[in-house]
Amino acid sequence: MKAAVIEEHGEPLAVKDVDYPDPAPDQVIVETEACGVCRSDWHAWQGDWNWIGAGVPEGQILGHEPAGIVSAVGDDVETLEEGDRVAVPFHLGDGTCTHCREGRANNCETVIPLGLSEYAPGAFAEAFPVREADFNCVKLPDEVDFTEMAGLGCRFMTAYHALADRANLRPGDWVAVHGCGGVGLSAIHIAQALGAHPIAIDVLDSKLERAEELGAVETINSTEVDSAPAAVQELTGDGADVSIDALGIAETCQNSVNSLGTRGSHVQVGLTTGEEEGQIDLPVDVMTMQEIDFHGSFGMPLVRYEELFNLIAQGTLEPSKIIGETLSLEEAPETLASMDDYETVGIPVITEF
Repeated sequence: MKAAVIEEHGEPLAVKDVDYPDPAPDQVIVETEACGVCRSDWHAWQGDWNWIGAGVPEGQILGHEPAGIVSAVGDDVETLEEGDRVAVPFHLGDGTCTHCREGRANNCETVIPLGLSEYAPGAFAEAFPVREADFNCVKLPDEVDFTEMAGLGCRFMTAYHALADRANLRPGDWVAVHGCGGVGLSAIHIAQALGAHPIAIDVLDSKLERAEELGAVETINSTEVDSAPAAVQELTGDGADVSIDALGIAETCQNSVNSLGTRGSHVQVGLTTGEEEGQIDLPVDVMTMQEIDFHGSFGMPLVRYEELFNLIAQGTLEPSKIIGETLSLEEAPETLASMDDYETVGIPVITEF
């Protein structure tokens, strides 16, 4: 089968023939119908995250935002069969640890990230295996198509978890979104759908225009103002109630925290680059005196999928609006490399394998 593989960090992915996987007893094999191309794939391709012991090895098949059809079933799998339409979260849990049992599989003690670990080949391929398939595979409702599910992928569901669960977003809240890539645009759309007032901040007008289409009530081009936080403060009066760093560089993280009003909540979604290596200076005294909360957000608990699917069925959320382009597997290397310039608008999705 064909797959897109990291042969050398920073060099174009190689689309090559690899062996079709066989399922271990706890696994299913999923034939990929669609898979998003995410900035986390870009980080892995660049060789980032060694500073937290999560570097992705050369030889890895990337791809962690998939939807597809079960093509083979391991002997111990009980709830799935060939032909099932499934979504697969990128954080593959073991289903047995304390966090998994309490409904927080995204915090699994032995999490293996799909497509970002040598133990979980990814979905930039015609097919891929899923560990602990009874626990990790989510059956896809008929009303959600494969491309739309790939758009939900890691970015949309991460944004939903960040706003609804980590920040406890309320109707009427001002939400500042710093960085309008796939996860940022998802946050704009979700915030608007949940009754909040999203403000989009980016350096590219093309992304800000897309953010307006998705519900941003205000936009700020940070290259055209002296201070993005001051611009947010002016728009909101006292500062944002919730602010998200959807990019992961020092400037956007600091701007996000500094955009908040008293008792505001910052949510860190973007992971850092080789420049920060996970370390960013923050205004701790101000955060203390204003009782500002700082939250991390990683994926979304599996138990929240049904709520997301219901909101899609009702028309409240429309993840298809975030999809930027569809492409073939052969186009994935070029699309991934284009993320160097942060110019990708929306979520690219591979639909041809």
